[in-house]
Amino acid sequence: MISRVRLNSVLLPLLTIAMLVMQLLDPSKVWQAMLTAFGGALLVSWLWIRSLRDNLHLTREVRFTWAQVGDKLEEQFTLTNDSLVPATWVEVVDHSTLPDYSAARAIGVANQETNKWHTAGICTQRGVYRLGGTTLRSSDPLGVFTVEIVQPESVSLMVMPPVIPLPQVEIMPAGWLGDGRPRPNSPEQTVNALTVHEYQHGEPLRQIHWPTTARRNALYTRVLDGSPANDWWIVLDAEANAQAGHGWESTLELGVILAMSLADRGFRARHSVGLLASGDQTVWLKPKQDDENHRMQMTRALATLQPGQLPLADLLVRAGPTLGHRTSIIIITPSINSEWLTPLTSLMWRGITPTILLLDPASFGSTNHADTLSDILAQMGISRFILNRSLLLQPEARPGWRGQWEWRIMPTGKAVSARPPGDMTWRKLK
Repeated sequence: MISRVRLNSVLLPLLTIAMLVMQLLDPSKVWQAMLTAFGGALLVSWLWIRSLRDNLHLTREVRFTWAQVGDKLEEQFTLTNDSLVPATWVEVVDHSTLPDYSAARAIGVANQETNKWHTAGICTQRGVYRLGGTTLRSSDPLGVFTVEIVQPESVSLMVMPPVIPLPQVEIMPAGWLGDGRPRPNSPEQTVNALTVHEYQHGEPLRQIHWPTTARRNALYTRVLDGSPANDWWIVLDAEANAQAGHGWESTLELGVILAMSLADRGFRARHSVGLLASGDQTVWLKPKQDDENHRMQMTRALATLQPGQLPLADLLVRAGPTLGHRTSIIIITPSINSEWLTPLTSLMWRGITPTILLLDPASFGSTNHADTLSDILAQMGISRFILNRSLLLQPEARPGWRGQWEWRIMPTGKAVSARPPGDMTWRKLK
């Protein structure tokens, strides 16, 4: 905690010095009385402000350190005055970076007393923000001095993109052709053996199951699982020149929500999910099964993603060697430029199965339409879905519900809580 005392005006000290000089040069009861008045006022003000500086404290507590867009943020403030003099007014200056939220206010607190209040706001934008620090400003009753008490305690608050249902989107499984049938006799079959059977002429010798062969004294081969691999690569096109719309209602925000929602779906289906994004800093997270650290890394990357300059075609070219084989790639893009289809075709030749989510720029006010590119993808046999601005109007998109109460009105007119927020514990800022 850092405290500073500032003199607001030099008038009173100058008058005090002037009265002292006059008393020394020409002693008089008039100068003596005025010196006593001015000097006494200066001394009392100084002692008053020193007492507030040493005994004024603010405790700031928050319920959550993460939330979703639309969640209600609630803070509790406790202002304590342990001095012998009252703080007639205290200005609370909030230095939080959360958009559309401020806890600033002016309040008073008597001596040896505590004042407590709450503030609330809605998390309107995804991102990682600082909640706190806080500066307290107060003054003596005469306004001669001002004290500033800087409390740097803060906490990082992550506002996550919302998760919305996408029943109309079906992700093509890896290792499947466009007609949806498994590849017969594929040399890249998975190594998950379901059972064994007697060796037949022409079967690869590498599939012989030697323990069964030794036990039964005859050649047996493994029957391999032809199911697709579990890896999902989510590729989000965040090139600035390809985006349409502004602020919340933009293709970038819709793309982030789709990526977050698909990652959640993939984790729930026990897929290994990875993320590629061409933002201001390229995001590259390898597919992993759902665990707290991996999910948090992906969430943080999507929460902080800003537009970049890397085109989708270049992103696919650079990432191609790292994607592996027989994986599903989900491309989310508002780009109607067909240049990225060339590297995508190369990936398909390697057994990577794409699903394309086209964000229709026309629904965000652009003159471009996704229909032409969609027709090209259809001719190539690539699964594609055209998604528009209407997804942002779903109740699940905004607001979220983690920090909000749900109330039910009884027949008597009384409101009772049907569902409180998930965590009601107050946590101090550190």
